[in-house]
Amino acid sequence: MAWSMPAPEASAAFDASAFLAHCSSHPGVYRMQDGEGRLLYVGKAKNLKKRLASYFRKTGLAPKTAALVARIAQIDTTITANETEALLLEQTLIKEWRPPYNILLRDDKSYPYVLLSDGDFPRLGIHRGAKKAKGRYFGPYPSAGAIRESLNLLQKTFQVRQCEDSYYKNRTRPCLQYQIKRCKAPCVGLVEPAEYAEDVRLSVLFLEGRSNQLSDELNRGMEQAAMTLDFERAAELRDQIALLRRVQDQQSMEGGSGDVDIIAAVVNPGGACVHLLSVRGGRVLGSKNFYPQVAIEEEGGDVLMAFLAQYYLSSQERDVPSELIVNVQHDDLPTLASAIASLRGRQPEISVRVRGTRAKWQQLALTNAEQALGARLANRQHLAARFEALADALDFAEPLQRLECFDISHSSGEATVASCVVFGPEGPLKSDYRRYNIEGITGGDDYAAMHQALTRRFSKVKDSEGKRPDVLLIDGGKGQLAMAQAVMQELGLTDQTLLGVAKGVTRKPGLETLYLNDAEHEFTLPADSPALHLIQQVRDEAHRFAITGHRARRGKARRTSSLEDVPGIGPKRRRELLKHFGGLQELGRASIDEIAKAPGISKKLAESIYAVLHSE
Repeated sequence: MAWSMPAPEASAAFDASAFLAHCSSHPGVYRMQDGEGRLLYVGKAKNLKKRLASYFRKTGLAPKTAALVARIAQIDTTITANETEALLLEQTLIKEWRPPYNILLRDDKSYPYVLLSDGDFPRLGIHRGAKKAKGRYFGPYPSAGAIRESLNLLQKTFQVRQCEDSYYKNRTRPCLQYQIKRCKAPCVGLVEPAEYAEDVRLSVLFLEGRSNQLSDELNRGMEQAAMTLDFERAAELRDQIALLRRVQDQQSMEGGSGDVDIIAAVVNPGGACVHLLSVRGGRVLGSKNFYPQVAIEEEGGDVLMAFLAQYYLSSQERDVPSELIVNVQHDDLPTLASAIASLRGRQPEISVRVRGTRAKWQQLALTNAEQALGARLANRQHLAARFEALADALDFAEPLQRLECFDISHSSGEATVASCVVFGPEGPLKSDYRRYNIEGITGGDDYAAMHQALTRRFSKVKDSEGKRPDVLLIDGGKGQLAMAQAVMQELGLTDQTLLGVAKGVTRKPGLETLYLNDAEHEFTLPADSPALHLIQQVRDEAHRFAITGHRARRGKARRTSSLEDVPGIGPKRRRELLKHFGGLQELGRASIDEIAKAPGISKKLAESIYAVLHSE
């Protein structure tokens, strides 16, 4: 029995203390609304009071949560008997209202099945929706493409008809499928019912995932046909075996068993991807990618849990396998399993740590999710939309064509490198990337390093030798932005648009403060803004490029002896010096007089060596 407890009357500012004082500690569901009564977020909790109190703590809120709390005018709660019942109610409300602050699965389509119809000459076809048609269903398959591959193979191998019944009943002569050996033309009586029934039986073995048994039967049939000198039949069976073996060779995950869904969630700056890999009867049927709209700071476990709950609890038609394999752990997974059992009558096993073939399936799903998300972020149309969003955020009248970002990398002042990465609407322009080895500054002075890098880069623009960006992105906040302003003024490029990015005190993605041209024009963007995702993507690329250059430069410096900087010291003298002192460390401890006692080293040369070894 569930009952509702409305929040106290909402005022201009939501009174969290008064609300929490009367809030229940039972399991249940809460609904957050804004001042106009619009539903913002639906959540469930094992303890409503503790969960809701966490939204109103003074520090530590994620940007998305902070934005949500700022809009709350009323909270309604519904107490349930247990956490499982709360999860079921939560998913019902999310499906009905689709609140903007919930992670939403944007996929309402039913999944396709293979339908083997009833009758003397049944057909194989794709079926979606309610299973009202009479016959046997196989699947579900993750996509129409995956199901067509299986049907295409069956059509080539066993020639079971796939035409619609209306077409089949009105034929007076064989169609093209018969001519190209993809159907035995039962419509005009060119195949015996017993032979056709055997082809149907073999097709069922394949659809059930019993490929090994099917291969064994075909092999025995081929040998028997050869022994009775029926070479035409033997050749036909040989071709069928070859087709099936080709499929088995493509099936990289051999040795698996059971009905399993493997789900992997990946979150990167700019988006998230959930990859679903479907295995039925130990055979991988196919896979599908989902791209839920999430804020930058969402974690993979939360995205995965939101997907699982919406996917398996939102539809009674959804097939639930005996096992779910996921790539990240979440505290609510046991509750989800209980909710599925309550709703669907069977409780799947949910596994995170798996071995053998299941581990290969898990890794395959994770790899596909990572690659799919990377491809989506690099997609030209997707990136162009982000550029358009950034142009709107900056009030640009014209579309942005070139975005540059600078970053500095060093290790305690050692081997300082500045990076410049360039993005256009079609993606990163790697031929325009540049690195600058920074020299002649105090170690660790990032402002001086930025000044040198920007001066070297934009001196060419001043001399009309280099391309000019529409927006120059400066990572580092107000200080680095001020340095960029100073460089532009020195070079007479005062109309260059600058965009400073400050990470904030928590340094968490999604909490950035932006500055347009100067520190006075401060603004922020929503955590799920495509423009902010673009800024994050470009900044991360600049950081990666700078670190790579710094590590290469530092590694080269550490592989180089400091004695190489001493004029008059060649390879032979270096070897003799190190041999005399037993190593560079002992040489560094020696005085000028002690160095001069080494073979072939004059007093003047000893002074030069000492000066190089003791320079900062």
